[in-house]
Amino acid sequence: MRLSRPLFSQAAQWLTFASAAAIVFSIAISQILLGMALLALLLSGDKLRLPRIKWPLALFLLGTLLALAFSPHPSEGLAQIKKFYVFCELLIVFSCLRNMRLIRWLFLTWGAAAAIAAVIGMTQFALKVMHAHAEGHAFTNQVYVAERIKGLAGHWNTFSAEEMFALLMIAALLFFAPVGRWRWPLAGCVSLVSVAILLAETRGVWIATGIGGLYLIWCWHKKLILLVPALIALTFLFSPAQVKHRFESIVKPQAEDSNSFRIVAWRSGIQMIEKHPLLGLGPDGPKYHFMEYIPADIPRPLPEGFYQHLHNLYLQYAADRGIPTMLVLVYMLIQILVDCGRALRRLPPGRSEAKFLLHGAIAAVVAAMIEGFVEVNLGDTEVLTMFLVVVGCAYLALEKDLAAA
Repeated sequence: MRLSRPLFSQAAQWLTFASAAAIVFSIAISQILLGMALLALLLSGDKLRLPRIKWPLALFLLGTLLALAFSPHPSEGLAQIKKFYVFCELLIVFSCLRNMRLIRWLFLTWGAAAAIAAVIGMTQFALKVMHAHAEGHAFTNQVYVAERIKGLAGHWNTFSAEEMFALLMIAALLFFAPVGRWRWPLAGCVSLVSVAILLAETRGVWIATGIGGLYLIWCWHKKLILLVPALIALTFLFSPAQVKHRFESIVKPQAEDSNSFRIVAWRSGIQMIEKHPLLGLGPDGPKYHFMEYIPADIPRPLPEGFYQHLHNLYLQYAADRGIPTMLVLVYMLIQILVDCGRALRRLPPGRSEAKFLLHGAIAAVVAAMIEGFVEVNLGDTEVLTMFLVVVGCAYLALEKDLAAA
């Protein structure tokens, strides 16, 4: 057994790489590989390691368990307990990916997979346009928004968030790491993924990606920020009519653009929090009891929309797990930003792998927090997995004994 332990250690490393890479195109494969990596890690005898956010993460999971224990309908929240398995991705990434070259290849793989998904998404968009014309009706947003491009994902929100994380990490690699011959392939990936995000028309991801991207550009070359307004104007000018309509709906909300039902969801979530501030309704409680908390002054029938969650990460966790647990989550997100920022200030000038991982993590966390105001993004397994991979790799960049090759 002693002689075989190095084999298990090596297997755990490669299975972790495969699990983290596979999430871009298959949640099932990624989770199977996660289980295999975890088993190999346990058999290897290597130390199980978590980054310094382990205590707020533990409190968040404890808060979830307490909310379930005191829920009047605990069986409704079991799915959220099963999702604890996903958090093992952080454990295996931080324990196993001890090689910076392997980490770089992980994000290059994300970039390639995201570019392929982007091409598939653009093809889906073109086919939708062609189908609409073949059927003899206009390709309007009222038709498209309800069934947008999904790339390799099961839903357009998942697709958009996956592309967002991949884009920000690849952009960080391009801006801050020594890239050499990879410069133009990386630029091509950034371009393809940017177009796919635009065509997916997920406005929360547009705003989140834009702010995350602005952070990266500011840290890379501050003067280029002056070109951003012109870039936005050109993007709007040359975008399809449907995309222009979605741009306009950000400042001029319209009912068909899913604005009205979000207000209903948010106001109902506030009602839930007011009545259950400490432990919430229980995990997934809003999904099963939404109709009981709709404010009386909201007219019926309700606007068309999805009412099984609150379309706001912070309201969702406060409503189903209580305000303290939600605040622990926010504290953890802020701690990641603070830790990465402090580490960046200690780095020498010039390009480096650590610099790209830390800048990329800050951009990704900021983007996730911003998108969280309009979606329960970290409640999505694929999105949560990518988030945990980014965070785990960022904390690995702080390790002094990390292998360079």
